[in-house]
Amino acid sequence: MNVLEKVLRAEERIRPHIRETILEFSPVLSELGRAKVYCKLENLQHTGSFKARGAMNKLLSLTEEQRARGVVTASTGNHGAAVAYSLHKLNASGLVFVPENADPSKVRAIEWLGAEVRHYGQDCAEAEVHAREYAAQKRMVYISPYNDPQVIGGQGTLGVELARQLEHIDAVYASLGGGGLVSGIAGYLKSVQPGVQIIGCSPENSQVMIQSVKAGRILDLLSLPTLSDGTAGGIEAGAITFDLCRALVDDYVTVTENEIKSNLRLFIEAHHILIEGAAAVAVASYLKTRERFVDKNVVIVICGANISLETLQKVLCDTAQI
Repeated sequence: MNVLEKVLRAEERIRPHIRETILEFSPVLSELGRAKVYCKLENLQHTGSFKARGAMNKLLSLTEEQRARGVVTASTGNHGAAVAYSLHKLNASGLVFVPENADPSKVRAIEWLGAEVRHYGQDCAEAEVHAREYAAQKRMVYISPYNDPQVIGGQGTLGVELARQLEHIDAVYASLGGGGLVSGIAGYLKSVQPGVQIIGCSPENSQVMIQSVKAGRILDLLSLPTLSDGTAGGIEAGAITFDLCRALVDDYVTVTENEIKSNLRLFIEAHHILIEGAAAVAVASYLKTRERFVDKNVVIVICGANISLETLQKVLCDTAQI
């Protein structure tokens, strides 16, 4: 797959429909890391997540006839909300399958945006398999959260913005689940800034892509509960992101639940804006490896803001576990 080509086409296609999010210098993270640290605030994107980029690009790439038949997707929440938002903007309809344990606040967000939601399976990998089968039976288009060239291309438009906003980037830390975000960013940035290091960041409780890359094949691994629900779950067989991650991601970092929790608190206190667990994974991963990039320009992708009030309350109040 030619990621650069997909990203450039997506940039032309979706630019009128998405926000160019702020790249904010972080005095606190810069001081802690003795570097120049910038945060790409995708938590301020439409629907509170970078996922709006890939969903919109995929839908705009479909024919009117395909959109008229409706689309199907599977999601832990953010991708589903992004698809629902994009459908609403394009006056189309769709169905979103979510796992049984999906965050209720994210499910409500999908429903508020007008898409039908159905529960299936114990994690997103099971929901994805079922959604693909359902789409095939009903002759509808399935939109993968990550395993789709148009989705990856859409996510990569974030890299286009980064290259405009910062002349030289030494490293980018991005949260890693299925690999669509990190593949898109890496595929574009490495073409315009070849020396950039791309770091994939996952919770210790759900690191399927990292372990799959180490094993040289996609593994079927159990994911434990994690604050980073946006990156949790398995990877479907034959996912194109597997080879892209092997080729484009320079290193991987995992962090504990306490590290996610403490860095979520740190970021909210320092920047006074809301982030979700998956975004805190990237912050925690940078601080865990900060000695690698002293005096360098570092970008941390703040991938989303969609955290439930109940979870946020627990994180802010449970100082004994940090």
